[in-house]
Amino acid sequence: MSATFPHVLLDALRTTRHLVVFTGAGVSAESGIPTFRDALSGLWERFDPAQLATPEAFAEDPTLVWGWYEWRRMKVLAAQPNLAHHAIAELETCVPRLTLVTQNVDDLHERAGSTEVIHLHGSLHQPRCVACSMPHGTLSSAPGEPEEGRRLEPPRCLHCGERVRPGVVWFGEMLPESALQAAFAAAQDCDCLLSIGTSGVVQPAAMIPQLAAESGAVVAHVNPQPVSVHGPREFSLEGPAGVVLPALLDAAFQ
Repeated sequence: MSATFPHVLLDALRTTRHLVVFTGAGVSAESGIPTFRDALSGLWERFDPAQLATPEAFAEDPTLVWGWYEWRRMKVLAAQPNLAHHAIAELETCVPRLTLVTQNVDDLHERAGSTEVIHLHGSLHQPRCVACSMPHGTLSSAPGEPEEGRRLEPPRCLHCGERVRPGVVWFGEMLPESALQAAFAAAQDCDCLLSIGTSGVVQPAAMIPQLAAESGAVVAHVNPQPVSVHGPREFSLEGPAGVVLPALLDAAFQ
C-alpha cells in the first residue's frame, strides 16, 4: 500500500515536528451525519438548511430552529466515530505535536480520542445565550430518538432569562476570532498538513491549507473527488477518509 502514497508525503509524516489536521463535513458524513449539501428528508424536507441556520430565522421562529438543531444533535449523539476519526486520534501518538482544526460542529473527534480540538464553526453541544452569550451546559448528552419536524421551545438563560441559541456559527456570522487565529497560527507553523473531507472553498477556513503551503509545509488533501494542487509538495489523495487515512498511517508508521 505504501507505493500508492508519495514518498515526499510519507517522509513528511515520519519527520514532522508539527502536524496540522484540518477536517470538514466529509469526515462526519462517513458516520452518517448529513451535510448542508444534502437535501433534508421526512418532515424537514420542505425547509432549506441554509435558511434555518441564520440569526434571522431564530429571531423569527425560535421553536422551529431550536427543534431542527435538537434533531441534528440527536442524530450526532446516535452516530459513532468512524475509521477516519480513529486514525486522526491515533496520529496524535505518532507525531511530536498535532493540531486538529475542524469545521464540524459535532463531537466525533473527541469521542474518538482526539484532544484540544479547535472548532471553527462552534459546537452543537455548547449552546449559549442569544443576548449575553453565557454558556448553557444543561442539555442532555444521551442520544434520544430524533423527531423530525418537531418544534421545541429553547431553554432560557440562567443568567439573564433570554433564550438560549445553538452554539454554532450561523450564516452571516463571523467565525470565533480566537479559534480562527489559533488555526492560522498552526498552519503557518506546521511542516505538514492533512486537509480531510473539505471542499476547500469556504472562506476564511479555506485559507488554512493555503497558509501551510505558502509557509513551506507538505500539504495533502484527502477527498472522494480530486482536489487541484499547486506545486510538488501538495498532493490529492482520492477516496473515503475512512479508507485512505488508516492506509496512510500504516504506510508511514508501520
